[in-house]
Amino acid sequence: MVVVHHLNNSRSQRVLWLLEELGVPYEVKRYERDAKTMLAPPALLAVHPLGKSPVIVDGDITVAESGAIIEYLVGKYGDGRLMPPAGTAQRLRYTYWLHYAEGSAMTPLLLKLVFDRVAANPAPWPVSAISRRIAGTVTNAFIAPNLKRHFDFIEAELNSHTWFAGEQFTAADVQMSFPLEIAVQRAGLNSSRAKSSAFLERIHARDAYKRALERGGKYDY
Repeated sequence: MVVVHHLNNSRSQRVLWLLEELGVPYEVKRYERDAKTMLAPPALLAVHPLGKSPVIVDGDITVAESGAIIEYLVGKYGDGRLMPPAGTAQRLRYTYWLHYAEGSAMTPLLLKLVFDRVAANPAPWPVSAISRRIAGTVTNAFIAPNLKRHFDFIEAELNSHTWFAGEQFTAADVQMSFPLEIAVQRAGLNSSRAKSSAFLERIHARDAYKRALERGGKYDY
């Protein structure tokens, strides 16, 4: 049975969702973030040297990194499901979005999270004032324009295709769920981008997504 080392409010939630879509039995081993630092607990270091989630264990095989986990699970248990056929245009799109989610989309999102924390740092004046000024400058000059570029790109792609790889739901949509969900919560993605909002509504309505939430527990940022 697949064991998912699941950290609350993390990328590992989409691994649970994928397993539900595939109908693969799995066990959830839960870990809780530190309430102050929001970091993963040291216990995850016993599972993988980086001490992060998601990590799955399938027999004697341990796989880390969301994209690698998705490729492994779909390849082993998909039986042709959730991945377009090799050699098709849809397969190329599938591969692109599978890697874009973490390779491109998450970079400005993570920077925004970091600099928002810098701006909110309760340090004494004048350190706090300097921190806020630096954070504001970086956000306005670099982070915000990059986020807009990514949001516009995603919106345009979803305007041309129902799902990220084409007209069929695939594991690329599972992978893309996390950056879009975090963008709504922390980076200003809203209903003004109707296609992105509709994508999130469609995935949230899926039975497998709902079952994964029941297994994974509360999921927010």
